[in-house]
Amino acid sequence: MLIYIGSDHRGFRLKQELHAYLKEKGYPLFDQGPADYDVNDDYPDIAAQIATEVAESPADKRGIIICGSGEGVLIVANKFRGVRAALGDTAEQAAASRNDDDTNVLAIAADFTPLDVAKAIVQKWLDTQFSGEERHLRRLKKIADIEAAHFQ
Repeated sequence: MLIYIGSDHRGFRLKQELHAYLKEKGYPLFDQGPADYDVNDDYPDIAAQIATEVAESPADKRGIIICGSGEGVLIVANKFRGVRAALGDTAEQAAASRNDDDTNVLAIAADFTPLDVAKAIVQKWLDTQFSGEERHLRRLKKIADIEAAHFQ
């Protein structure tokens, strides 16, 4: 599994710290930027870049995107076919998103998430496998059908 991580300026410091944490843990990690703090950057740019990567191989790639509220990057990522992004407010919520919805992108709200909590959220999300239960597969099929019908 390859992990892509990125942020806007409001998430820059948290991204840097999570990058170091994940690298120390030995995860294959690609920092999609920004490389430097830029108060004029825009969250749609980095979210689209990471979602594009994940959409190329949704089963093999994961994305972590960080902005102030987490909502902006979440909205952008969910515009891409095959991307299922979730906002991780707690480790339990992040785990449920993996178990039930097979999410492949995690959005984090830098303005509301301390580093220790963010580490726990990311770790739990990465450690949790999709359950593969029939009811979850059925629901994911319905989502794929909606994508096919509306995003041609």
